[in-house]
Amino acid sequence: MSDTKKIAIVTGAGTGVGRAASLALMQIGFTVVLAGRRLALLQETQKLGEGIGDSLPVQADMTDPASIAALFDKTVASYGRLDLLFNNAGMGAPPVPFEELSLAQWQAVVDTNLTAPFLCTQHAFRIMKDQSPRGGRIINNGSISAHAPRPFSAAYTSTKHAISGLTKACNLDGRAYDIAVGQIDIGNAATPMTDRMVDGPGVLQPDGSTRHEPRMDAKAVGDAVAYMAGLPLDANVLFMTVMATKMPFVGRG
Repeated sequence: MSDTKKIAIVTGAGTGVGRAASLALMQIGFTVVLAGRRLALLQETQKLGEGIGDSLPVQADMTDPASIAALFDKTVASYGRLDLLFNNAGMGAPPVPFEELSLAQWQAVVDTNLTAPFLCTQHAFRIMKDQSPRGGRIINNGSISAHAPRPFSAAYTSTKHAISGLTKACNLDGRAYDIAVGQIDIGNAATPMTDRMVDGPGVLQPDGSTRHEPRMDAKAVGDAVAYMAGLPLDANVLFMTVMATKMPFVGRG
């Protein structure tokens, strides 16, 4: 990276992968706009980053287009440019049989996991294509579910497959503006979202059994995001998979 201060937006920056990525980006010189619904958690991330790098907590609701627009307006007003967007915020629906999943539950996941990254990426494109120096990078948080689903995960899995399509299409459309778009597919990072993998009976497996699953430190994901972010714009990681080594993903059963 150059000596010029780089500006990043990380959605879902208050916990888990978003927090780990934010801290890793600060470590390599980014000023990070910490976006999320819960301001107190964003401020915790900011405090953890004291002495590492600069950050700005901004409360934002990824299901509200006006709130998303305000986030990008605030970033430009504060720093004048945007070099990196990490579309990280996401959610899943309750693990119920497919035929019992309600339309409202389906739409909530689509709104957060797919529509929000679409809107954020549009805002980022508009900023990055017109700024000087031109261009930037967008990283989408995919999932192992973008390759293979878990039982009772139709909404989450569908959105993560769709994110892969969004990544490819935006990578192509961004070429004209020096915008590089890539995706990180994550498996079993130790975050609040995956606590169920090690608590109680564990998680449902394709054969109908339940079991605990190995997890990895979310810092490994943050470091991977920082690697992708630190590349020059003439290089891009289109897809990267970072997963717990012993999780039941590669192979059968």
